[in-house]
Amino acid sequence: MADKDNADQDNADQDNADQDKAEIRQAAAQARREMADKDGASDLIIRQVQAMPSYRSAKSVLWYVDVRDEVRTRAALPSAIQTGPAVLVPYCVGDQMRLFRLHSIDDLQPGTFGVLEPRVELRDDPDRGASIADADVVLVPGVAFDAQGGRLGYGRGYYDRCLAEARPDVVLVGLAYQCQVCPRVPMADHDVRMDWVVTEQQLYRCSDGLGVHLDRSNC
Repeated sequence: MADKDNADQDNADQDNADQDKAEIRQAAAQARREMADKDGASDLIIRQVQAMPSYRSAKSVLWYVDVRDEVRTRAALPSAIQTGPAVLVPYCVGDQMRLFRLHSIDDLQPGTFGVLEPRVELRDDPDRGASIADADVVLVPGVAFDAQGGRLGYGRGYYDRCLAEARPDVVLVGLAYQCQVCPRVPMADHDVRMDWVVTEQQLYRCSDGLGVHLDRSNC
């Protein structure tokens, strides 16, 4: 009887967590969608990331190619390729996320739903493939974040599965607009926390949950 009661309680807790996630995801996505000047905010975020010591000392950084209303990275990719560190980008095959060494923005073409992905004919080149173990820094998109590194994605688990295989010393940096930062994101045991969350207004060091207000005059 006790086992059944415990199972019922676990199911109820999971239902509550799922409901909380759905509500947070909906509110954050709407706030992000309605936000003005995403280009300007994204530029501030990217410049702040590239000024971080962990980025400057990295040999390889896993970027992402923005979709929908995510913090915009596409405009920064050409200069990032030119100046280093080496740029890796993800693409999905089935339920797995794979990584590709990006040498030029022309290496990308529209894939599923118009998302820019590595050209199919380049993916099998052994010199262009990479693993998550190659990444020193990972720039992570999401729908919502909190100051303790909690992240809420789109619910498909691509990043959680991939990051579970990352090196222990990898630096995980969540990129978000300030309107996407909420008091608390429900986290399961398998969910991966960020080390930093960077917005156009704050730089959150997630080990202590503190945010440092950014002086835009220095950006």
